[in-house]
Amino acid sequence: MAAKKSGSSLLPWLGIAAIVILLDQITKAMILRTMAIGDSHTITSFFNIVHWRNTGAAFSFLHASSGWQRWLFVGLAVVAAVFIVWMLSRHGGQRLFGWALALILGGAIGNVIDRLLHGSVVDFIQLHWRGAAFPSFNVADSAITVGAALLILDELLRVRRGR
Repeated sequence: MAAKKSGSSLLPWLGIAAIVILLDQITKAMILRTMAIGDSHTITSFFNIVHWRNTGAAFSFLHASSGWQRWLFVGLAVVAAVFIVWMLSRHGGQRLFGWALALILGGAIGNVIDRLLHGSVVDFIQLHWRGAAFPSFNVADSAITVGAALLILDELLRVRRGR
């Protein structure tokens, strides 16, 4: 019975990743069409829509580098995507694990598309509180973050079941 569970179809997981990519690219296209880089629109006292470009990684890591990081991050994302698809093909019957990997896959590919098309990632969600702003992010980043949290939860539950 466990062998059948691990051999579940990749299609649902790839479908989730495709939805993340689609939502990510649609929202970024809206920002690119309606806002200049650096524009900011206040939505609430803690939330702005901005147009920011990140040539780095999470939290603008390596943002100020000379451009080589673009290809490093594209390469890392491609390797990660191949590994994630392989993991999903082997463990697709594990629902929480599958959700986590599918969200990470969609987010990684969404940001790779930006790096290839624009040379940087389009970020547009900005949260702030009492003068401190969290680094801007996008739908892909959100999917990666939720996916990582689900991976941690999945592992915690796995450890708990093993006791």
